[in-house]
Amino acid sequence: MSDPCVLIVDDEPAIRRLLRTTLGSQSWRTIEAATGAAALRMATEEHPDIVLLDLGLPDLDGAEVLRRLRADRPDLPVVILSVRDDERGKVAALEAGADDYVTKPFSMAELIARMRNAMRHALQQQGTVPVFVSADLRVNLVRRQVFRGEEEIRLSPREWDILRMLVQYAGRVLTHQTIMGQLWGSSGDVQQLRVYIRQIRQKIENDPERPRHIVTETGVGYRLVQSQGCGSAQPGGWTVSTKNS
Repeated sequence: MSDPCVLIVDDEPAIRRLLRTTLGSQSWRTIEAATGAAALRMATEEHPDIVLLDLGLPDLDGAEVLRRLRADRPDLPVVILSVRDDERGKVAALEAGADDYVTKPFSMAELIARMRNAMRHALQQQGTVPVFVSADLRVNLVRRQVFRGEEEIRLSPREWDILRMLVQYAGRVLTHQTIMGQLWGSSGDVQQLRVYIRQIRQKIENDPERPRHIVTETGVGYRLVQSQGCGSAQPGGWTVSTKNS
């Protein structure tokens, strides 16, 4: 697994710089946002593993950012950073969906421990719902759902079996023989497989003639490409999520 990625959301450059430097020294990758709008956009585009969220943002209230994050990605751990030390504020943030609450000024050792606990808890809660995410493609292996952007894609049972197998071995080349042997046994036909791959591409690719998800390894087989955003992936090419899609 690659190093975890944290989205730092704070309008104070000094705080972002402190977090970037310290977390970087602990093998965390960081991306930063100074506004709520930027944070929501980056959470969607970069797939961070955890968010550090300041409540006092210049454009959106931090609680509103938290609400929108939870609506889009209920699995995403969020730790609140705030100068607000009142108990009511902490309870409100936690009830709104925050995993933890750290008051400024804070100990970096304590913050990192809280972050790790939040991520560990999230994985324990989500472990039964493996989801593959790459660019605009999202495949939920438990619910048998496929999305291209916000559009749900309908696959035939055979198309689903092929895509599921490619997802389970994302990033690896699967030979024609491997795919056919697992799905059809010895009766598989390469031309038949090509037809199914073409049909899947028609449904999940923006440009089926220039596929970016399922690529052909000429004369060998196929590979499902996993885009390298900020977020990390579990071995085998899956992330973990409780998101309905």
